[in-house]
Amino acid sequence: MGQRHVDVLIIGAGLSGVGVACHLTERNPGRTYAVLERRTRVGGTWDLFRYPGVRSDSDMYTFGYRFRPWRGTRTLADGGDIRRYVQDTADEYGVTRHIRFGRRVVRAGWSTEDRRWTVEALDEATGETETHTCSFLVNATGYYDYDAGHRPDFPGEEDFTGTLVHPQHWPEDLDHRGKRVVVIGSGATAITLVPAMAGDAAHVTMVQRSPTYIMSLPEHDPVSVLLRRAGVPAGLLHRLGRSRNIALQRGLYALCRTAPGVMRRVLLAGVRARLGPDVDMRHFTPSYRPWDQRLCVVPGGDLFRTLRSGAASVVTDHIDTFTATGVRLRSGEEIPADIVVTATGLRVQIAGGARLEVDGRPVNTRDHVVYKGVLLDGVPNFAVVLGYTNASWTLKADMAAEYLSRLLTHMEERGHTRVVPVATEADRSAESAMGDSLTSGYIARGDAVMPRQGTRAPWRIWNNYYRDRRALRRAPVEDPALRFDGPPADLPADRTAPDRVA
Repeated sequence: MGQRHVDVLIIGAGLSGVGVACHLTERNPGRTYAVLERRTRVGGTWDLFRYPGVRSDSDMYTFGYRFRPWRGTRTLADGGDIRRYVQDTADEYGVTRHIRFGRRVVRAGWSTEDRRWTVEALDEATGETETHTCSFLVNATGYYDYDAGHRPDFPGEEDFTGTLVHPQHWPEDLDHRGKRVVVIGSGATAITLVPAMAGDAAHVTMVQRSPTYIMSLPEHDPVSVLLRRAGVPAGLLHRLGRSRNIALQRGLYALCRTAPGVMRRVLLAGVRARLGPDVDMRHFTPSYRPWDQRLCVVPGGDLFRTLRSGAASVVTDHIDTFTATGVRLRSGEEIPADIVVTATGLRVQIAGGARLEVDGRPVNTRDHVVYKGVLLDGVPNFAVVLGYTNASWTLKADMAAEYLSRLLTHMEERGHTRVVPVATEADRSAESAMGDSLTSGYIARGDAVMPRQGTRAPWRIWNNYYRDRRALRRAPVEDPALRFDGPPADLPADRTAPDRVA
């Protein structure tokens, strides 16, 4: 099979990859592009996760694309609706015909001599390897390992006679009606599963080692409902809702970081108001400050409503061992279970696990700092799309795609064929691009592969929409930290060579 060459090759047809492709379609119509997607449908994460109740944990005004409004009034949307939204967007912008499904990228190598990337992709249906070449490579796979979630080994689990399942690989035929269910975990997945399963299960018990901050949001955006009834046009409604929610997200995060004691009391008071005066707050009072880990949200207080009904309960303890009929805790309490769901988190990887090389030398992503949260220093013509950890993912992914379009336009207008971000040693730090303010397990586990961030702009990751908007949408593309077309020998002595791939 002959090589396929395009100007831009995108890895991943999820929310980020489709967003990049749409921006290219609109802003760079003269550029050819293709998308390689391992799965058989558009959607990425929202095609992978099929567990009961799967939904966004960010409001849809900000989780949807800026260029294609989300039309509903629901605050948080179901996973299936989000996948259809991404698919409809890909269809509307003509992206779908550019996607090659069932392709797993295994290697991507840059050649300075040829000024192009060579990408090897495995057709998982046939077992054949395809070769693609491109001038610019975009990693839009997010940072989750799609093959396996984080799954600690529990003592005695081989003795358990019931069904053991991880949410990332939910069996289509799993029937939990009338069954006793134990959900291990306390994060977004666990608090989604509990109310979703409790309606049909005999009982659902959430077993957590430590609590998480949980905030209830209205099921439907009340302001948008009123404005819609008043006849406000859909486009204006979206712009108003998006601007408002961006400000609210940013304000909530800032308050949690600057006044953690006050916000702790506010969040815990919200739980008491939902569960009543007799609630044992030990199960809802984390040991860390608000937003040291991602804040969990529940629409319409569905988790609290389920707990008050008695259909579900929460236990805070460590698992001592599995038994044949359930789990035994360190306290000695035994919880019977027919189904145990290990909502224990995700594993992190970059570029879908593909091997990256520059001129034959392997790229260890952990050794590279990120330029404006989009480009890797020392790696030519390569972008990585990473969303926010403290706000809606798509807010940052959208801006990264817009910046990439601006960069490609700049290069085309000036006849450049290569761009390399170049960081000085003073720019570098040991801090992950995910930041050191969040202590979530998946962030700690991903430290081995996540790129670093720098000590100052443009290498610092601010996780601040308003600062990023200036840097990615408005600031000039031309920047002393970017080298266009220059060979390594032309670099000043205090700069790291652009082919640094240690």
